[in-house]
Amino acid sequence: MPSPARMTLKILLPYQVLIERSDVSRVVVETPDGAFGLLPHRLDCVAAITPGILVYESEDAGESYVAVDEGAMVKTGKNVLVSVRNAIIGADLSELREAVQREFLTLNEQEQDTRAVLARMEVDFVRRIANLHHE
Repeated sequence: MPSPARMTLKILLPYQVLIERSDVSRVVVETPDGAFGLLPHRLDCVAAITPGILVYESEDAGESYVAVDEGAMVKTGKNVLVSVRNAIIGADLSELREAVQREFLTLNEQEQDTRAVLARMEVDFVRRIANLHHE
C-alpha cells in the first residue's frame, strides 16, 4: 500500500524559521474570506492570512496549533510556505485564541491609531507648506 501524500510546511517569521515539517497531511489557515484548507494534491495557490489559528496535521504529532499574525501563505507543489509577522506555538487552543486577541489584534489596533496620527501630521505638514507657498 503506498504511503499517503505529505506536504512540507515551513512557517517563517522575520527573524527565524519557526516550524519546518515534511510530514504534514493538511493545513488550515484563516483568511479574510474565512478558513482555507490545503491538502497535498490541491492546486498551487496564494492566500492572505489574517490573525488567527493555523492548524496542521502531521503523522507523529497529530493535530497541532499555531497562533499567527497577518501574513501570506503560498502553496507550490508539495511545499506550503507561511510568512507571518509573529506566531506562537501552543497545545491549548483556548490559550492560543486568547493570545491572538491579546497580542495580534491589539497590535493591529495600535498600528491603526499610529497610522491615523501620522496621517494627521502629514495633512498638517502639507497645509503648512501650502501656506508658506502662498505667502
